[in-house]
Amino acid sequence: MAPPQEEKSKTTEEESVTIPITSAADNRRISTIAIIIAMQAEANPLVDRFQLKEDLDCVFAKGVPWVRYHGTYRDLNINIICPGKDAVLGVDSVGTVPASLVTYASIQALQPDLIINAGTAGGFQAKGANVGDIFLASHIAFHDRRIPIPVFDLYGVGFRQAISTPNLLKTLNVKIGKLSTGDSLDITPQDEASIIANDATIKDMEGAAVAYVADLLKVPAIFVKAVTDIVDGDKPTTEEFIENLAAVTAALGGAVTEVVDFISGKHLSEL
Repeated sequence: MAPPQEEKSKTTEEESVTIPITSAADNRRISTIAIIIAMQAEANPLVDRFQLKEDLDCVFAKGVPWVRYHGTYRDLNINIICPGKDAVLGVDSVGTVPASLVTYASIQALQPDLIINAGTAGGFQAKGANVGDIFLASHIAFHDRRIPIPVFDLYGVGFRQAISTPNLLKTLNVKIGKLSTGDSLDITPQDEASIIANDATIKDMEGAAVAYVADLLKVPAIFVKAVTDIVDGDKPTTEEFIENLAAVTAALGGAVTEVVDFISGKHLSEL
């Protein structure tokens, strides 16, 4: 991943501001990981792989639907946190608001050394994405927070940079690309224009929200995304997403396991 950009003294409409979600001087040994996952179906393969148990004496506020699975894997304290089911409709609490809340609460309660945001995503074949591809996101931004006022426009995009992981990239058979986040599964012409401006290869509904909170609380974060559907392809997004979800979440589970295996016993600077 690209090194953090130097701080700029001025911002013009043509410039973008990238905020790295870690300090270069931060070289802690990784012992506790919080894996933030939006959908239960995405989390299940990892809960099984790491043999985690559900936290019945929840560390979160009473009454919230958030679900935490935890346990020890190799030398790591592993936590998988999902926003849980909507209390009224019973569907997974997807989107940026639940992701922001659960990330903030997880950092406060668990004090992780590293956050992994894992999940499925749409991909753009024009940028080289295919169904089943696994991506590590190098940069993360929003595409549906349009605020056409100087400086507020940059705030709306919220362009941030994941922790640099050159050694991890050398080890894993994954792709790297920029991630764009919005609260809709479909894509409007305005969203598409913003995604192109973000130079994104993949799009999801949580990543930039997790990145915002991780940056706010200064916790390093990486983003592992598996492509379920091709946004600029021939199939309807919803149809393709449902068709590929099971197979792609299994592939995602394998990729996140490889990431965790690599992390075991390392310091942040060794990633």
